[in-house]
Amino acid sequence: MVESADRMGINICGEYDENGIFYRDYFFPFFRGKNTTFKGEVSIEKQSDRDAYSGVCDHIHMGVSVIFQLLNRADYVDNIPYKYGQTVFAPVILSGLSVYGRIILPLASGKEDKHRGKKDTKNRDMRIDAARNGDKEAIESLTLEDMDTYATVMKRTRKEDVLTIVSSYFMPYGIACDQYSVLGEILEVQIVQNSITLENVYILTIDCNDLIFDVCINSQDLLGEPMPGRRFRGNIWLQGIVDFMQ
Repeated sequence: MVESADRMGINICGEYDENGIFYRDYFFPFFRGKNTTFKGEVSIEKQSDRDAYSGVCDHIHMGVSVIFQLLNRADYVDNIPYKYGQTVFAPVILSGLSVYGRIILPLASGKEDKHRGKKDTKNRDMRIDAARNGDKEAIESLTLEDMDTYATVMKRTRKEDVLTIVSSYFMPYGIACDQYSVLGEILEVQIVQNSITLENVYILTIDCNDLIFDVCINSQDLLGEPMPGRRFRGNIWLQGIVDFMQ
């Protein structure tokens, strides 16, 4: 790894021959997150085109499988029990690299609205978990709720912009399985300098669908001024670290 700033740089992968000469196989930019995003079941799958691995996990808040580039590949290879696609229950630190993003103003909501939203989200997560276990009432309740939500959104979008209705989202972007389009509230902003290019890079801690993780983006690729309370909207390449020792 060649670091160019705090927790970011270039990861170079390859092999040494018997004479100690290094042959590069591939390289990619990396950015390590700072805090644990969640703890849950994660399966590791080998990528078909190169000697790299992806982490796959199903998170209730997302509604889709979360797939990320595994950064600590050596830790996985050294842990024999976790090989061959087995599932491990471990902490996951997610992070995102973005080459396009913009700052969106926050929604006009108070503390009571946020508290009510968290309570509704918790209740929905419980019903989703029950539906996965075959609870017919939970499945019917979720179906009716989705139909009502769809009807409400369609009615409001006739007169309102969708970003005034949706406070946060996390959805797949493009054909790559580990790329996502995200919208989340900014919790913390940090500026670091790339020691090689001398460009400024923003490190944004965002809350996206109740998942908190860091996103880095070149200041020239970000439209608007990031501040806590505002929202970040952009496309990211999702990376992550799985703590196999926990």
